[in-house]
Amino acid sequence: MALPPPTDDLAPPAAPEPGWRLTHLGRLLGQALRRFDERVLWLMARDALVPLALSNLAARDQVGAAHIHITRHLALGGSRLTDLAASAGMSKQAMGELVNQCEAWGLVTRQPDPHDGRARRVVFTQSGLLWLQAFRQAVAQAEHEFRQAVGQDVATVVALGLEAYGA
Repeated sequence: MALPPPTDDLAPPAAPEPGWRLTHLGRLLGQALRRFDERVLWLMARDALVPLALSNLAARDQVGAAHIHITRHLALGGSRLTDLAASAGMSKQAMGELVNQCEAWGLVTRQPDPHDGRARRVVFTQSGLLWLQAFRQAVAQAEHEFRQAVGQDVATVVALGLEAYGA
């Protein structure tokens, strides 16, 4: 005896269209950020003002987007590790590892905190300040390239939308 065909209430749900996983806003933002950071690092690796050792590290992909967190978030006057980690949205332990690497590369150093004798502040070294200047120029160049690629009007709308969304 043959079984009757399944009714709609017993049928398994239809598989969702898989395309949404490739085109949702979060994935597009992530891809755009990776592309932007890769371009910034590429430009920095070729900047004559960047100390040669740092330039070589960037050119060999030893410096990555995670290291850019320090460049983006470290205050010019220095920051405590906990504040730096919070600003970058990272754990204190993960930020500590990045600071250790950047300290070994000569980008940052740890100094006593003038307001708390028990605390230490992470500060840019002279090489780190050159790195920061190269970062600023590379970001400006990458933003200029973005504007050229999508047009000034779209770039403005994207910037305003991201600013509003991130606030």
